[in-house]
Amino acid sequence: MENILTIAIQSVQRSKLAFCKFITANDTGTSGAHQSGFYLHKSAWPLFFESPGVKGTNKDIHVTIKWQNSFETDSRAIYYGQGSRNEYRLTRFGRKFPFFEDENVGDLLIISKLHKDYYEGFVLSTSEDIDDFFAELNLSPTQTNGIIPKQFETNSESLLFECFETFVKSLSEEFPSTHDLSLNARLCYQTSFKKGIKDVRRNPDHELLKWLDAEFQLFKTIEESRYQHQIKKAFASVEELITTANTILNRRKSRAGKSLEHHLAEVFNIFELSYSSQAVTEGNKKPDFLFPDSDAYHSSRYDSGKLFMLASKTTCKDRWRQILNEADKIEIKHLFTLQQGISENQLNEMYRHNVKLVVPKSYIDSFPRSYREKILSLDNFLNIITASQRK
Repeated sequence: MENILTIAIQSVQRSKLAFCKFITANDTGTSGAHQSGFYLHKSAWPLFFESPGVKGTNKDIHVTIKWQNSFETDSRAIYYGQGSRNEYRLTRFGRKFPFFEDENVGDLLIISKLHKDYYEGFVLSTSEDIDDFFAELNLSPTQTNGIIPKQFETNSESLLFECFETFVKSLSEEFPSTHDLSLNARLCYQTSFKKGIKDVRRNPDHELLKWLDAEFQLFKTIEESRYQHQIKKAFASVEELITTANTILNRRKSRAGKSLEHHLAEVFNIFELSYSSQAVTEGNKKPDFLFPDSDAYHSSRYDSGKLFMLASKTTCKDRWRQILNEADKIEIKHLFTLQQGISENQLNEMYRHNVKLVVPKSYIDSFPRSYREKILSLDNFLNIITASQRK
C-alpha cells in the first residue's frame, strides 16, 4: 500500500490548486487563542472562493475533504470580515478529528482541490516526510501557508528574474555549487531591491528569509533552463525517466540541506563574528557553527562559558536530538530552524535537554505561548554572541 507521503504528492500534482502550511499553536488552540479551525493566509483565498473576501462581510462555503486517503469531513471554509476580524479559516471537522492535538503542532497540513467542492487533506508528521514533500514539489519551507506553485512556475517579470537569467546564461557548468548558488541569489536580491549590509544589521531575521526565498527562485530558474526542453519530449525508456527524476530530486535535497547554513554564515560575516563551520569536535562530530572558533573549543585554557554552538536544520520536529552530542563542552545547544511551530510537549523535552531554539522573528508566534519568551530570534542570538566576543 502506498504511504501517505506518496499519495499526498500525487494529490497535489493532479489538483486544480493546492495549499500547505505548518500547523501552529494558533490552529490547535495551545496558543491561548479562542479561534477555531485551521488559519489560512489571505493569499490562499482561491483555494475555496472565486474572489477575495471584502472587509465588513462574512462568507463561507461547505466542502467535503477526504483525509489521509481514509475518512471524510463535511467542512466549512469561511472568511471573517465583520468587526475587527479579517481572516480565513477552515472549520467543522467533527469531535473525533485527530489533527487538533498539541502533538500536531509543527506537522505539515496539505489541502488539494480536486473538484469544485471536493478536496483531499493530508497531515505529514515526520521531518523526513516534510522535507521529502518540499523536495518533490520544489517548495521552500519559507513559502508555506499559501498556494503551492506548479512545477517550473517562476515570476518572469521582475528585476530579480532578469538578474537570475543573466547568471544562468553565464554558467559554464550545468549547475553551480551550493555555495555559488547562495552567493549569487544574495547578490541578485541585493542588486534588485537595493539592499545592503545596513539592512542585514538592522533586521537580520527578515533579510535571511528574503535570501532563502531568492535562492529558491534562482534554483527554480536554473531547473527550468536545464530541464524544460527535456521534460517536454518523450523519454526513450522508463529507466531514463527515473534517472532524470532522481537526479532532479537529489539535487533539490542537496541544495536545501546547505542553503540555510550558507546564508547564516554570511549573516555572521556581516556582524563580524568569529566562528568555525563544520569543525570537528568529540567523536568526529561536526556542528554547523562553533563560536568563537575551533581553536577556542579545543583549548583547555579558554573559558567554556564563552563557547557557543549553533546547529541549522530547516525542519527539526524529530531531528533535534541529533545535535545533543555534537559539542560536549557546551551545555546549551542552540538550534536554528525554519520549522513553524513545535508542540509544547516536544519543547518541554528539548529544553530539558538544554536545546534552545532560534527561529526567524516572524515565526515565534506560531509556537505555544508559554515558550515564546524562551525562543530566540536570529537578532537575539546575534546579540548574545556579539556580547560574548566583546568581553
